[in-house]
Amino acid sequence: MISSSKIKSVDFYRKIPRDLTEASLSGAGLSIVAALAMIFLFGMELNSYLSVSTSTQVIVDKSSDGDYLRIDFNISFPALSCEFAAVDVSDVLGTNRLNLTKTVRKFSIDSNLRPTGAEFHSEPAANSIKHDNEVNEESVEGSVVLTTQNFDKYAHQFLITVVNFYAPWCYWSQRLKPSWEKTAKIIKERYDPEMDGRIILGRVDCTEDGDLCRSHHIQGYPSIRIFRKGSDVRSDHGHHDHESYYGDRDTDSLVKTMENLVASLPSESQKLPLEDKSNVATNTKRPAPSTGGCRIDGYVRVKKVPGNLIISARSNAHSFDASQMNMSHVINHLSFGRKVSLRVMSDVKRLIPYVGSSHDRLNGRSFINTHDLGANVTIEHYLQIVKTEVITRKEYKLVEEYEYTAHSSVAQSLHIPVAKFHLELSPMQVLITENQKSFSHFITNVCAIIGGIFTVCISDIVVQYPLFVWFTTLLCGFRLLELWTRFFTTLLD
Repeated sequence: MISSSKIKSVDFYRKIPRDLTEASLSGAGLSIVAALAMIFLFGMELNSYLSVSTSTQVIVDKSSDGDYLRIDFNISFPALSCEFAAVDVSDVLGTNRLNLTKTVRKFSIDSNLRPTGAEFHSEPAANSIKHDNEVNEESVEGSVVLTTQNFDKYAHQFLITVVNFYAPWCYWSQRLKPSWEKTAKIIKERYDPEMDGRIILGRVDCTEDGDLCRSHHIQGYPSIRIFRKGSDVRSDHGHHDHESYYGDRDTDSLVKTMENLVASLPSESQKLPLEDKSNVATNTKRPAPSTGGCRIDGYVRVKKVPGNLIISARSNAHSFDASQMNMSHVINHLSFGRKVSLRVMSDVKRLIPYVGSSHDRLNGRSFINTHDLGANVTIEHYLQIVKTEVITRKEYKLVEEYEYTAHSSVAQSLHIPVAKFHLELSPMQVLITENQKSFSHFITNVCAIIGGIFTVCISDIVVQYPLFVWFTTLLCGFRLLELWTRFFTTLLD
């Protein structure tokens, strides 16, 4: 039979003799130190529990936005006319989409990148512009040769001055020349410049009078401009109010267009100079670009494979002088994927400070083709794009964004200079997950802190069990070091 004395020997909570419970000054000081240590360590543990910790993984891209990626852009070209500016998309799978217009808008801008009017609408002309089949090399020249010295004289003398800005080396200018001269001769016979004074046809050789062509923002050849007396207002920024002709270039079509221009004059006397009541198809004449620059903004959707986004001058019936093309540009905005609101992005940065710093890396960057680079300069950007996804502790997808690195360079081109963006999409994605901290782990650590400090400070144990006290103190010291390390790491981050 087990005696009561043997049972008492396993008592964990033995009574302390009364003489050991008396208060002392040294004991009070030790108690205060112990209480302060408990409060400090408890605060550190609570801060560690409430702080956010994340884990980062690199996994195969499992995008919820499908096989296509949206690219939003807003790019200003100080020296590219909206008349010919085009956005093209291509990829390694053979996709080749040219001159996208449905989701792209263009605005004429001046040299200071300020918009000069409403959106520039460039409705596509006919796929094939009609020209005269027979070329008569002996045809009499009927148009007036215009130069910098006499251009303003004719523009102010006649109610309508129609000008062919051309380049002799241009194939399309050569095809237009016979029908243009024939049309000029017919119009001159019907409306004698000396007696009538309503209309005259002229031509400008842009290889001889480059300054005159540049002042009217001519970038493609041939360009047919319609000037009306009193409407070609020049401001300090070089703005011009006139129309461009985009219709067929055979003699019959040109003569009909000129006849309609003359016929519309009486009805325009009490109206705005550029208002046209003629029967010419609306897609053959449109307001010419008022300045030589263009801001292109909008979005395109591309497949998630290596590809290119290209902005260049494009036309099916014009030629371009590559040596005169300047593809300098300012990237106002360039991003990938769904747009992330500023509020969501600020929440993400509070959670993970380094996220969101590279989703608009090129915003505000300027890429200017200076004279020392020479002519035929293409500006290329190489972008490597990686998707980043942030998931909170409640399995809620906080943000899904695409970040990218960018490297830019210039290169001499054998063809028309362009602004090219090479896109390399990574098949992997970065997954950032907020870690859930266990409440039971927090309670266990708090109990260990309070119990450990209280035990260490019992004088009787200090006297009787120095090895235990040393071991317990060592454990508390390691725990304190760990909490201090977390605290300073949080401050540094």
